[in-house]
Amino acid sequence: MMSIPSSPKVLALAVFGVVSMNTAAVYAQSEDAVNALEEVVITGTRAQGRSVLDSAVPVDVLNVDDLENVGALGGELAATLEKLVPSFSFPRQSNSDGADHVRAAQLRGMSPDQTLVMVNGKRRHTSAVVNLASKIGKGTNPVDFNTIPTNAVERVEILRDGAGAQYGSDAIAGVVNLIMKRGSEGGRVSVSYGEHNTDFDPTGKSISDGETVTVAGDIGFALGSDGFLRVGAEYRDRDGTNRAGLDQIPFWEAETPANDAVRGKVNYYSGDPKSEDLNLFYNMGLPISDALEVYSFGTLSKRESDGANFFRYPDSWENVSEIYPNGFLPVSEGENNDFSIAGGVRGNSGNWNWDTSIVYGENDFDYDIVNSLNTSFGVDSDTKFDSAEYTFDQLTLNADASREYDIGAFSGPLTLSFGAEYRIENYVTTQGSPQSYLAGPVEGVPTGVQAGPGLSPEDEADLDRNVFGFYVDVEADVTDRLLLTAAARYEDYDDFGDTVTGKFAGSFSFTDNFTWRASVGTSFKAPSLAQVGFESTKTDFGDDGRLVQIKHVSNGSAIAEYLDAEDLKEEEAFNLSTGFTWSVSDSFYMTLDIFKIEVDDRITVSESIGTDPQEIEDATGIADVTNVTLFTNAIDTETEGVDLVANYIHDFNSSQMTLMAAYNYSDTEVTDVHSGSFGESEVFGVEERNTIETAAPQDKIVLSSFWRSDSWSVMARATRHGETTRVFDFGGGYEPEQTFGEVWVLDAEVSWMPSSQWTLALGGNNLTDEYPDESIDDLAYFGNLPYDVLSGVGMNGAYYYFRTSYDF
Repeated sequence: MMSIPSSPKVLALAVFGVVSMNTAAVYAQSEDAVNALEEVVITGTRAQGRSVLDSAVPVDVLNVDDLENVGALGGELAATLEKLVPSFSFPRQSNSDGADHVRAAQLRGMSPDQTLVMVNGKRRHTSAVVNLASKIGKGTNPVDFNTIPTNAVERVEILRDGAGAQYGSDAIAGVVNLIMKRGSEGGRVSVSYGEHNTDFDPTGKSISDGETVTVAGDIGFALGSDGFLRVGAEYRDRDGTNRAGLDQIPFWEAETPANDAVRGKVNYYSGDPKSEDLNLFYNMGLPISDALEVYSFGTLSKRESDGANFFRYPDSWENVSEIYPNGFLPVSEGENNDFSIAGGVRGNSGNWNWDTSIVYGENDFDYDIVNSLNTSFGVDSDTKFDSAEYTFDQLTLNADASREYDIGAFSGPLTLSFGAEYRIENYVTTQGSPQSYLAGPVEGVPTGVQAGPGLSPEDEADLDRNVFGFYVDVEADVTDRLLLTAAARYEDYDDFGDTVTGKFAGSFSFTDNFTWRASVGTSFKAPSLAQVGFESTKTDFGDDGRLVQIKHVSNGSAIAEYLDAEDLKEEEAFNLSTGFTWSVSDSFYMTLDIFKIEVDDRITVSESIGTDPQEIEDATGIADVTNVTLFTNAIDTETEGVDLVANYIHDFNSSQMTLMAAYNYSDTEVTDVHSGSFGESEVFGVEERNTIETAAPQDKIVLSSFWRSDSWSVMARATRHGETTRVFDFGGGYEPEQTFGEVWVLDAEVSWMPSSQWTLALGGNNLTDEYPDESIDDLAYFGNLPYDVLSGVGMNGAYYYFRTSYDF
């Protein structure tokens, strides 16, 4: 199922083998919600015993009850987090190339790759797929949250603060730490079924689709007298959804009987792809003595999915009518294989606590195009193409140590922590089948496979890098009311240089119930290897909305050198936040945090740069290049916002009610554009400005209630998704724009527990069947795409589900 042989993986497995042989919450819905606030957190602090309310930085904690009762679409982990955390968004892309298969999540409206994701406190590898045709996360290769089964997660800690000095690259917007289930006994099996049922106004039809079956289970085993092994699996089979409208046919297509025959029909596909996922996990810990524990954990994921592309008309220059007399709709097929394994030893020696570990992660994505053709080969064209294969792997070695010192002048201990990290990364892309990229004998027609030519031999990349980092972290309770913490980190990349970051944070408790907190620091994000070396050719909008082929080149390529493109460098960020926690009573508390994030030299995708094909061919030997994009450090940005969370818990005689209100506002503005050698208009235009500033929802409100008795529970949640804006640049000053208004969505679930082991649940998402505003004619692509993918409400309509689970 995966291509495993590589020296880093062999090393990781070998080390793991040796190790083995030596071998509440802020959004709480559970009945222990108040006590959860005193739960120890490990993200954002290295001191022992720090809780949510006395942390110097905002950390949200979601426990297992929150995750299981949320009622997210199909139980996807990313969709679950979006339902619970206002600052977390997970738009459902469509007609977006690789983003149909690997969707990106955002924190605080920042780029997906500006959030560091960890599992059990260890850095998670990213996807190998670079999303160039998506709006959200354009130009990034994000972590794929949905390769981690939801039933593997015991708790999620979300640090909403820059943490580059503590954890290294990517932690500009914050950190998401997924903590896996432990336990040496018991388990759970669950089965759910759901589907969309919606009234679709653009076609006047009622639609039932998106049937989703999810089966999940986990079980614990004892290892020795005090150890544990937790294993589990999650299987999900989801049929696609289609919300395309009635085709009015673009004006540039020929008016012929064959073309006219498809007018007024649903020819396009817009919605969720058909997908089948299998995710496996394990987590183990084995104490060797009172002072020593061996641990290991891992995940294995396989996903097969189908993505959407634009319809090709019967009498179009993009079609060969002898093969497809009625036109054709290309389908992208993605096979996403993801693997991660970790092993380590932790313990204490004298006054020191220490932890050494090795983590290996790999993502392999095989991309095919079916039901398509290469027009330039005429009737001899293939109809199925191996388009490309992308592979990223990462080997990380960590050593960490900490201890407490009693300082006479301080009311509490001073915690000193330091550690080092060594990381090896590899990124490889492999060419597609010949007809996916070659020009055939038929002249004057598009070359390469329709829906995006495959990678050519010249596009292939094989890059690696070594990264070394070292940090020091100090934290102390200076008085009973004053907490101070500071951190510094040095990192060196062998391919672009080194950087130093720092952070200072503190909190002061004016009373036992009211605490002010603040932080200031610097963070960074190194350009990923994929951003450094990725090349491809995609199909996108050109003048007047026509589809054109655009070649994306790496900054070190011959074409980039001809264009005098500069090498990529790291993004540098300045983070500032302040806020308070207020325990009004044992039943009511709230937190408020105001933040500002400045990012210099932010990495974006350039606008399509028109070139002279003959000049490019004379200078580089590469033919037929008319439009080029590449990555640039083109802009500086500033993001300002606020996070507000309030919880109220009330106990009745035999039941409990939890009420929660949460709000996030995040506003990003481009403060400067570095024109470089291209000129500002070519490097950074209206579409990229839209991507950075207004494509993501500016705010979100989540209002939820959860009532539980011994046998029944009821969840109700109202979510307001804020405005989003779409802008296209079709050339010649034709730049249509539309802002889609805010939308309220209602979710609900009723659960019955006939016994202490069985649970039956019935629920729905988007019960009132809401949609975003319909796209204006200039954006709806001749009636085919009536709804945009940007709004948090999505475009699938109401979803109803049934779930049953059994605990043993």
